[in-house]
Amino acid sequence: MIENKTKAILLYNKLSSENNLFLKFLTENDEILTGISFGGSTKKKKNIYQLGYFLNLNIKIKNSNFPKNISGELSKPYIYDIFIDKYKLNSLLSIVSLLNLSIIEGQKIKGLFESTYFIINLISSKENWLVDYFLYLLNLLKLIGYEIDFNNKLSFNYLNLDTLQFVSKNSNKSIIFPHNLLNKSVKINFEDVNSFFQIFEIILQNHHLNNMNLNIPTNYLKFKKLILGFLSKNEKNN
Repeated sequence: MIENKTKAILLYNKLSSENNLFLKFLTENDEILTGISFGGSTKKKKNIYQLGYFLNLNIKIKNSNFPKNISGELSKPYIYDIFIDKYKLNSLLSIVSLLNLSIIEGQKIKGLFESTYFIINLISSKENWLVDYFLYLLNLLKLIGYEIDFNNKLSFNYLNLDTLQFVSKNSNKSIIFPHNLLNKSVKINFEDVNSFFQIFEIILQNHHLNNMNLNIPTNYLKFKKLILGFLSKNEKNN
């Protein structure tokens, strides 16, 4: 029997049989790991295997014909505060759901775990984190092969959604890019945030998820609705 240890973030869990859980993680080695936690849904263990939790894992591999046997214990960053804030909680679930769909087992994307660790720790500890969340999404696109190099592009107001290049003139293939939002030079507003969400979704869906016959995850869309609803209400009241 082979036994390995690693640190990882939980991306997906599902009851597989009786009290056992099928689990999917992003490990500190930037790889996707799947396996079974035997008894993982019991009262003693189920609170450990929550989406977005960081865990120290012990992995036992009997042979290639059997699923990996996974056991885990909570690891830093401890993110309990996220679960009492609906905005932070939904942002966490959106990140986890995007990673779960965007990365396949056997694929290694250097820097993905570190950037995810950083943003979740930041969301947990800061009050003003929304723009950092958007920058994380842009970095995610970059890591999976769709970089939007917006630095030093302030003179170009539009992004071509086919070529992912900045352009000076609008067309039916372009959209206004929210430079000021990402540069943190203006107060966060509905128009800029809505524009960012549109850009991210179109690129992820058309350039990536369509290749796997997948769609933008529900948890991401819930977070988007929550944020846009808050901004819309706030601007009407002001």
